[in-house]
Amino acid sequence: MDAHHGHDRRSRRRLITGLVAAAAAGALALTGCTVSKQGGGGAEKPAVLTVAASAAITTWDPVRSFSTEALYLGNVYETLLKKNPEGSAEDFTPVIAESWEPSADGKTWTFHLNQAAKFHDGTPVNADAVKQSIEAAKEYGGASFIWAPLEKIETPDEQTVVMHLSYSAPMDLIASATYGAWIVEPSALTASKDDEDYFAKGIDAGTGPYTVSSYTPGSEVVLKTAKDYWNADNAPYYQTVDVKITPDAVTAQQMLTAGEIDLATSLPMENVDSVAKQTGAEVRKANSPFNFLAYFNTKRPPLDDPKVRQALSYAIPYQDLIDVGAYGYGTQSHGPVPKGIFPYSESVPQYSYDLDKAKALLKESGHADGLKLTLTYASENPSEARFVPLIKDAYAKIGVELDVRAELFNQQWEEAKADPKKAQDIFVVYYWPTYSDAGVDNLNSLFAYTDKPFFNLSYWHDAEYEKLLGEAGKLTGSDRPAAQAKYEEAMKLLVEQAPGAFLYDPQAVMVVPKDLSVGEFNENYPFTTFFASIKPKA
Repeated sequence: MDAHHGHDRRSRRRLITGLVAAAAAGALALTGCTVSKQGGGGAEKPAVLTVAASAAITTWDPVRSFSTEALYLGNVYETLLKKNPEGSAEDFTPVIAESWEPSADGKTWTFHLNQAAKFHDGTPVNADAVKQSIEAAKEYGGASFIWAPLEKIETPDEQTVVMHLSYSAPMDLIASATYGAWIVEPSALTASKDDEDYFAKGIDAGTGPYTVSSYTPGSEVVLKTAKDYWNADNAPYYQTVDVKITPDAVTAQQMLTAGEIDLATSLPMENVDSVAKQTGAEVRKANSPFNFLAYFNTKRPPLDDPKVRQALSYAIPYQDLIDVGAYGYGTQSHGPVPKGIFPYSESVPQYSYDLDKAKALLKESGHADGLKLTLTYASENPSEARFVPLIKDAYAKIGVELDVRAELFNQQWEEAKADPKKAQDIFVVYYWPTYSDAGVDNLNSLFAYTDKPFFNLSYWHDAEYEKLLGEAGKLTGSDRPAAQAKYEEAMKLLVEQAPGAFLYDPQAVMVVPKDLSVGEFNENYPFTTFFASIKPKA
């Protein structure tokens, strides 16, 4: 697991620096989609779905992709299987793979391909194409680290892919990831390997319901239905999707309410209810994979004392943070694993807002006269800007004076990594797992100790915690319930020791009109709107 996480952290830097502004700056960055039917209720099939989206494009290369272009690529490319939202009857939906099974030890995974699957150029998807796609993703992909367990791939026949791993790992979760798991037509892989601009020419090489018709940088993306798309059950209703790239959520709202577009992927958070009322729409809430937490600097007194950290955790008004930071659209965290993502568990305890307990713990730890601490947060994150003052005010009630500094995320991150003894006392972080395993990601990346801190910026080190993570990681591919139990033990220890305060999981919000059927928001694909799931209600 150590090799995985060394690579994970290097790749995580690319994700955080590339996405933090995009994910945080949008006023409703967690919106699955907001839809308003255009053109009135005629029986004739609409030709075009018009969309305002904040998602920019850093690359059209499905292997190198690791940013917000996932909105578009998720409609052009497909994975072996798809992870379903929490509460679904089945955990996965077969896509290019029609069935799959692991060995008893979780170190060999066999995927059986759907014989109907084909690329947009008409060539069939065979085992060698899958092998080449995954090997390319492992070699130079933007999310290459997710394939760290993979040792080799065998293709005993045209429809069978056998993955051999160096250690047990959940390849069903990995093979359904947003990044690094798309299956790409082999000739395009060959052409693009040494040419990072190959796909920028407007080429796409996927199997999905849409193809890229045109792209005007910074302005517009036009998708059209793939000719003879192979999966009739997922065939799109709208023949063309015209996406206007609209970074400003207020502009998107104006376009929506004026009837200039049918769908917007982001709206100002504070206006969700009023827009729904104005358009007669329904507001839906769903899980998201995002999580807010606040690291405590455990390398420096007084935060090296668990009682002080527990006191500070009891002094946070969690529901107020949700009401102000997320306009009520969120749930208090159960540790650093977001609701709906493995290994989330509501059995993991939470701190309540209890100033009396906080004061008592401070007194027990010898700080009855109060403390002076510093806190930094990302200035580009509007949610943090809204809720951090509430923490400052609440801490003042227990005699803790908080010096709050808004800094660019990278600035505060570099400060925290440079020297723990000089770093901020409290560091507010917005985080999400790269794929749907927050055990191998959040629990390790955020709180597993390394000599040179990269993302465990609490600097906390607990041998029992790390032992539990190691045991859970080895079980996830072979015995997921046993892995879940180990992870729950680790999370309970984490909450008890409080190297961070676990604030809230913001929810995804959809504003959906009565006359449209829109697919359920999927917390496993937060940056993708699946346009094939949108159609008028019968």
